[in-house]
Amino acid sequence: MAYKPFDLTGKVSLVTGGNRGIGLGMADALAQAGSDIVIWGSNPARNAEAETTLKAHGVRVLIQTVDVGEEAQVVEAMAEADAKMGRLDTVIANAGIGRGAPSFVDMTTEIWRTNMRVNLDGAFWTLREACRSMVARAKAGDLGGSLMATASLGALQGAARNQAYTATKGALMPMLKGIAVEYARYGIRANAVLPGWIATDMTGAAQSNDKFNEAVISRVPMRRWGRPDEFGGVAVYLASDASSFHTGDILLLDGGYSCF
Repeated sequence: MAYKPFDLTGKVSLVTGGNRGIGLGMADALAQAGSDIVIWGSNPARNAEAETTLKAHGVRVLIQTVDVGEEAQVVEAMAEADAKMGRLDTVIANAGIGRGAPSFVDMTTEIWRTNMRVNLDGAFWTLREACRSMVARAKAGDLGGSLMATASLGALQGAARNQAYTATKGALMPMLKGIAVEYARYGIRANAVLPGWIATDMTGAAQSNDKFNEAVISRVPMRRWGRPDEFGGVAVYLASDASSFHTGDILLLDGGYSCF
């Protein structure tokens, strides 16, 4: 008999910030593995493009325009997704922004709060409402669920001029660990994924900076930028029954940068 725990047929996965970059890379792989998909994004045009891409895999796709920095929108959209799709098996809090400053002492409160609003508050509300849905389903006799959050290598290392961003990403790890401990009784797993230097819109300026590539990317043992599609495998694994005993963990995908 074939080994089939990676088959996600019948499952529903929700990805915030899933209309581009790492989020879309995850969503695309989940759809290829058979999962129905819910995408949250704040840009309608990009949402439409992602919908076309994902529907090509023959799965159900629900697109919702959501600003995760608004609690009411998160609560309403999660309830709507649950009702329309019938269940939520995997929820990935991936939406994020990166607002830096010329220096730490020049970092304004507005920059600090802008990062917190999306990266931390948004992830908190997303994971809380997803957990609420999964617990209700478990109490009805259908245990299980996978919660994920996209953190960052920056949560483990110093990032000059980006203290606000890295503070939000660092906070995600203990949040996920706490969820893992509290809700394991319902079969709910919670893990964080930490990307290293990945070629996305957020890192566009650095990608075209020869000095940065020479100083930083040359130190990546893989000798290149990572790609958003390379996060598909870990998303499918954590969404699948193959990871049924894997929770409270930090998965680092950085091409070996942090160990070199």
